[in-house]
Amino acid sequence: MQIATLTKNFNQVKTKYFTWQKQLTFSQKLSLSLGFAMATGLLAQVRIPLFFTPVPITGQTFAVLMAGIILGSRFGTLSQMLYVGIGLAGMPWFSGGTGGIASLAGPTGGYLIGFVVAAYFIGFMTERFKGTRNLVPLMGLMFIANFMIIYGLGLLQLKIWFSFFFHNPKTWAATFSMGALPFIAGDMVKIAVAALAAKTLLRK
Repeated sequence: MQIATLTKNFNQVKTKYFTWQKQLTFSQKLSLSLGFAMATGLLAQVRIPLFFTPVPITGQTFAVLMAGIILGSRFGTLSQMLYVGIGLAGMPWFSGGTGGIASLAGPTGGYLIGFVVAAYFIGFMTERFKGTRNLVPLMGLMFIANFMIIYGLGLLQLKIWFSFFFHNPKTWAATFSMGALPFIAGDMVKIAVAALAAKTLLRK
């Protein structure tokens, strides 16, 4: 009886969420985009520096993935554009409390660009293809967004950064060991949590 009651209550909450999401006005979506930008900035401060790489462990990729899920391709992308744009304008909410235009040219600038692209990718795929809204496809999409888009653009700039600013070109293997390898386990956990949350929130 308790399980049946919990299931009924959960379905009611889910229905209310679907209704709320569908009835959002343009201004409300803009406000949510700014809210997700702020959430990304806050999670960027959840930071664990590593002595062997200029790229720290942060929590912001979770907000990036959820922005695409909840806000869709357009407003999810906007949320990350706001995060990056406001940060470049001087708001110190990038990882480590940094901000300013120099951040885009730094070792983590490629990851910032990757956030925008990843949010669009997640939103676009879940909007267009209903089959992606199940748990396994969602994890696959988030795997691509995190490890191919965010890591791909991040590693590309990290390699360029070492070559041009330090005149110390790194091999791709060395770049991967500094800019991706230490973060894989943590990002897999974030992907699993985000996929479970997305499975609950998305309408099939």
